[in-house]
Amino acid sequence: MAQNMRLDRFFSSQNLASRKEFRTLLKQGRVAVNGAVPAKADLKIDPERDEIFLDGTRIGYQKHLYLMLNKPRGVVSATEDRSQKTVLDLVPEELYRPGLFPAGRLDKDTTGFVLLTDDGEFAHRILSPKQHIAKTYHAVLDGPISEETAAQFEKGVTLKDGFTCLPAWIKTVKDGQNPIVEIILHEGKYHQIKRMAAACGRHVLSLKRIKMGGLCLDPDLPEGGCKALLHKDIQKLLEGQGAE
Repeated sequence: MAQNMRLDRFFSSQNLASRKEFRTLLKQGRVAVNGAVPAKADLKIDPERDEIFLDGTRIGYQKHLYLMLNKPRGVVSATEDRSQKTVLDLVPEELYRPGLFPAGRLDKDTTGFVLLTDDGEFAHRILSPKQHIAKTYHAVLDGPISEETAAQFEKGVTLKDGFTCLPAWIKTVKDGQNPIVEIILHEGKYHQIKRMAAACGRHVLSLKRIKMGGLCLDPDLPEGGCKALLHKDIQKLLEGQGAE
């Protein structure tokens, strides 16, 4: 059961209006609670039981927030950092909610899909090694891969420190002196792709996460851009637990 909250806080938590904007909506008589127009912005409501309307349309309560961020290079996957820009610094005010954190991390120089949420239980679910949620990347390498390298990935690359990775998949998607390869992982060790490539005699020049589970990074989302995910998107995150 949700705890009671101020009406203006409810609107801001649902990304409907800032508290300042809400006061304007209230003065204009555009808000109703259980059939009555409230007199004050600090009216306490139960968001799961009370019927809340804006311009005659009932507002459903979304307890948690899930955001897709297209992380640029040079931004750290952390909630705060005194000296460097974090992924939370890129969240626009209208989408920000206290308690947001990155569900999984990308290296500072890696770009692409980062999931931001305030749902700790869901984050644990998709990050748990038992779930083996697939993460798909595009990497630019310093040279082509061989059939032997692909076979090593499928078997499980043994890193230079002796750790053997779970089976992964690699294929070339664009040939050239610096080919682009697609890599699918089911774990996320520190600098794992770079270390796997190094163990196979290759150097990663750039790296981008393009997919988590069955949900692809929106190709129309610019670097540094952020968007709220729908319920159907959240379900896709739980897909793709096997290799493609």
